[in-house]
Amino acid sequence: MPFELPKLPFAKDALAPHMSEETLNFHYGKHHAGYVAKLNAAIEGTQWADKSLEEIIRGSDGGLFNNAAQVWNHTFFWNCLKPGGGGQPTGELAKAIEASFGSYADFKSKFSAACAGQFGSGWGWLVKGAKGLEIVTTGNADTPLKHDQTALLTIDVWEHAYYVDYRNDRAKFIGVIMDNLVNWDFVASNFG
Repeated sequence: MPFELPKLPFAKDALAPHMSEETLNFHYGKHHAGYVAKLNAAIEGTQWADKSLEEIIRGSDGGLFNNAAQVWNHTFFWNCLKPGGGGQPTGELAKAIEASFGSYADFKSKFSAACAGQFGSGWGWLVKGAKGLEIVTTGNADTPLKHDQTALLTIDVWEHAYYVDYRNDRAKFIGVIMDNLVNWDFVASNFG
């Protein structure tokens, strides 16, 4: 059964001025949609055709893995964002972040630095794994799902995520997301 491009959890212009409709037209409408189309072409008539996205990610490699993981990563990323987001988490998630990183400010600094420091294309993640909460980065399409970690939050640091609005200022893009767009309710729901 073919995969479909998931609907955005907000209107394409809802994240402005922090993320423009033009960025979403390219990032979601071209890049994310392209991964879905390539994934569907790759699985048609194969053993993967009736598998879930997660099963494909865990069991494949090469181009099939890259497209499946990028579909998953991007869908996850869109859900990490919301209009009027940002600020700080609350509740059990806030306590866990403080226990793992000392304070929210320390977490934000370390997470932002990890995202900004990812060499080339990739992703910055807050994950829950065997060691508790961790900040990790993955290159290209790699995803915590492949490494038995539970993704809580991600920022896409491929250039197509920020170049229209921020040119080559990846650090500014990350700061704007943390201050204005993070959907802490979604992050907390992943924390469980």
